[in-house]
Formats: sequence, structure tokens, C-alpha cells
Amino acid sequence: MADASTVIEKLQSRFDPAAARGMNDIFQFHISDAEDYYLHVQDGTLDVQQGEHDDPSVSLTTDTETLKGVMNGEINGMQAFMSGKLKAAGNVMLATKLTSLFPSG
Repeated sequence: MADASTVIEKLQSRFDPAAARGMNDIFQFHISDAEDYYLHVQDGTLDVQQGEHDDPSVSLTTDTETLKGVMNGEINGMQAFMSGKLKAAGNVMLATKLTSLFPSG
């Protein structure tokens, strides 16, 4: 099983700068069985930090397995949300942009 840091590192390689043009948002990930991370997406750039941000645009709470599944396309993010495996707070609609910011394969 991949750990959360590996999943986050893979996101960096999949990041699509064109999809992030004009954005300035913080995606906070609270990972129940691992460290917390946040992604700062700012006008085509991505900065990944470990820990918790003071004022995230959206906070997502999940476990490593669900995060991995959603990010690699094996789990539908909306289904994970509806079943309670993924919780979101803040600008929830922003979370729907994750698939365009980090396209799979």
C-alpha cells in the first residue's frame, strides 16, 4: 500500500499548470492514518507542504487508501464523499477541480 507522502509526491508529477491558471487556492488534506498536507495552487504553480495551513480554501478529510483511489481514478470522488469516506469543508466546489488539476495517466 502506498503511503500518503507517496500519493502526494505523485500528484506533483501529474500537476497540470494550464488548469491552474488564475487560481490562488489552498487544498488542505487531513489524512486520518498519516501526516496532513496542503497544496497551494497559485496561477499555474503548485507548492506542496506538510502540515496544516491557517486558512485553507477547502479541507478534505480521508484516509490514505481513499485518497490514493480517488487520485488514481479507481474511486469516484463524489461517491467517496456521498459514502462518508471523504469529507469536505469550506469551498467544496473547489474540490471538484482536483481531477482537472491532477489528471490521471
